[in-house]
Amino acid sequence: MLNDKHIKEINFPSGLKWISVDKASKKQTSWLKEKYNFSDLDLKDIMPPLQRPKMIEYDDYLFIILQFPVYNRSNGEIDSSEIDFFIGKNYLITIHDGRLDPLNELFLEHSKKTKKNHDQFDTNPGALLYELLNSLLHYCFPMLNHINQDIDAIEKGIFDIDHGTNVNTIREIMRIKSNIVNFRKTMQAHKSIIQKLISHSEKLFTTHKLEVYYGNLVNHTKDIWEFLSNYKDTIDALHEAHESLVSHRLNQIMKTLTVFSVIVFPLTLFAAIFGMNTMNAMPFVDSPYDFWYIMGIMLFGVIAMILFFKTRKWM
Repeated sequence: MLNDKHIKEINFPSGLKWISVDKASKKQTSWLKEKYNFSDLDLKDIMPPLQRPKMIEYDDYLFIILQFPVYNRSNGEIDSSEIDFFIGKNYLITIHDGRLDPLNELFLEHSKKTKKNHDQFDTNPGALLYELLNSLLHYCFPMLNHINQDIDAIEKGIFDIDHGTNVNTIREIMRIKSNIVNFRKTMQAHKSIIQKLISHSEKLFTTHKLEVYYGNLVNHTKDIWEFLSNYKDTIDALHEAHESLVSHRLNQIMKTLTVFSVIVFPLTLFAAIFGMNTMNAMPFVDSPYDFWYIMGIMLFGVIAMILFFKTRKWM
């Protein structure tokens, strides 16, 4: 085997071989080409950037590309990590970026097993592939729970007058929506690829004994997709409710400002009238109680406007 820290290998007693390649480069692809004579197009696909999920069948191996979600704890965002599979009669080769913990943990677990501890999943590449996919799909459910908790937090805080309409709430809603979209984009092809794998892998390894197991994988993908669909509908509804609350609050503010400006209009009007420098004497001017007369008129105008708004039920 190539002396490379990015290539690790497990040789099972049955003759099955699992090769794990992380952070593939031209050096690793050249070794795979020399060792297994894989298609140049497939070897090109294992290099960055991310490729669309697919499965290609050859006479002596299957090539599969799948994506799985990865949760970034530092910013709370979900992005995609690609895994490429080369599956032959006696080998399973996985190419990944090293970010998927279930893959790393499963590989470490099998590497520590002794001959007595190996079971049926170590004799068949299809069984080993099932075990890996099952671990990766189960890895998705804690992320779904985390999204659900984020949605519950938004739902509880969205009607908070002080915090429900602030910028942080808007940012959190958009983060959750982005996570759901990325999650759905990652998982949308899993069901069809697994079903295609069941129907096209018989010539490389026995699948009729594993049909129930792979059927469970299909059910997992359906469950994940249903959860994501429900979360998408919920966050969309919360987003609409939030926009309605923001709009309602802005309308209330504009209403208050409008009412205030109209109520003080008589004060401005009378102050402007009695402040005019005219040739003829203004009413009440030069009277001993002219100030109080003018203040009374202004007060009367304000009260009249308030009563008008009350009768119209604008206040």
